[in-house]
Amino acid sequence: MSKKIPKELLQTPKGTHDILPVDAPYWDHVMSVAEHTANFYGFNRIATPHFEKTELFLRTLGETTDIIEKQMYSFRTRGGDSLTLRPEGTASIARAYIQHGMQTLPQPVKLYYAGSFFRHENPQRGRYRELHQFGFEILGEEDVVTDALVIRLMYTILVELGFQNIAVQVNSIGDEESRAAYRKELMVFYRRRFNSLCKDCKRRVKENPLRLLDCKEMFCIQLREEAPQMLKSLSEASKKRFTTLLEFLDDGGIPYFINPYLVRGLDYYTDTVFELFVNCLDGSVSSEENALEDTTPKETPDKPLPIAVAGGGRYDGLIKLLGGKPTPAVGGALGLDRIVMEMKTLNLQFPKKHTPRVFLVQLGPAAKKKTFALLEEFRKAGMPVSESMGKDSIKSQLRIAEKVASSYALILGQKEALDGTVIVREMETGMQETVFLKDVVETVKSKLKGKK
Repeated sequence: MSKKIPKELLQTPKGTHDILPVDAPYWDHVMSVAEHTANFYGFNRIATPHFEKTELFLRTLGETTDIIEKQMYSFRTRGGDSLTLRPEGTASIARAYIQHGMQTLPQPVKLYYAGSFFRHENPQRGRYRELHQFGFEILGEEDVVTDALVIRLMYTILVELGFQNIAVQVNSIGDEESRAAYRKELMVFYRRRFNSLCKDCKRRVKENPLRLLDCKEMFCIQLREEAPQMLKSLSEASKKRFTTLLEFLDDGGIPYFINPYLVRGLDYYTDTVFELFVNCLDGSVSSEENALEDTTPKETPDKPLPIAVAGGGRYDGLIKLLGGKPTPAVGGALGLDRIVMEMKTLNLQFPKKHTPRVFLVQLGPAAKKKTFALLEEFRKAGMPVSESMGKDSIKSQLRIAEKVASSYALILGQKEALDGTVIVREMETGMQETVFLKDVVETVKSKLKGKK
């Protein structure tokens, strides 16, 4: 007697979820809108492996970031290589840009990607350990217009999907000169409050004070509000760049709010950083944790909660850090899990795919073979059809045809199979006629046109 399989083995792993058929149309629609926008703006698709050499992320993301310290899924292969499931997309794109000699292509190189990424973090509202993103990267152009373009792309996609109250939070973390001066200010501020910091932040004071602004502990978030602001330490070049970016956003009609404490969670960012929120009436959300706390009131369509659904920034030093020639670059990514979650919560509508209006009904071995061939004829004609060829009862098949709201049922029995004919039945009225198999595709096409 076989042992009963434990229930936990039949559940998705913690922090993951299935995309069920009922939700697939949402995902398909989001992907369609995002790809259409990417193609319009001249981006080309790239796909990188789901795992990379661990060193790639250790070198680029920053040793004191949460991703490196707590969230990476790393493993040793049988050959002894250290590999990591990709926690984000930009480092892989930078690696591919160098490896495949994209510096020799006309610049900038504009790429988009979509796929799964993996972070071992605490699952919360819209946050999973296997997360799905759609990202944009522009490599080889330093003009600030590209920063504005990436923000424009993601803002446009959210508008196209039907979201309202979209707010862009934007900041500048400056160039290397700016950050050196700012680090000193931060260290002075936080050393005076050292005993109040969480365990991780006490270590970050020495190792990477900028990471203090990205801490998720509530007291550290509150303390951050009193900290010096990066904008006051910007060099003239960074200040001019940030001012120009804001002018582009103004001219583009993109609502934005300056968040002086926004740094994002990765060390490779320079100058521009940004996040996009939905359901944000006044842009006052200071951190995504405010929208993710388990104690937050339940979200409803009447009172949706603000949530970050996209983010990114400029990373001018990343390609050089990986051994390539100095290359300016900027990028960002949309969080697909959160976008789909909010679309469902808000009941956002979108064009539904046309369901097949024709149902093939068969009875008997010969009729089943004819129906099998007829399916291909309709496919070639670009006319989707439904069928239930595993069933042998005409009544049960017609019941299914009615349930899926088919306009016509095509019925083949043994007699029709021998005669080379098919019965065309109008489901609404029950009226039917017999036509030759060779003419049925054109006959049905004509009838469906008449029903529009």
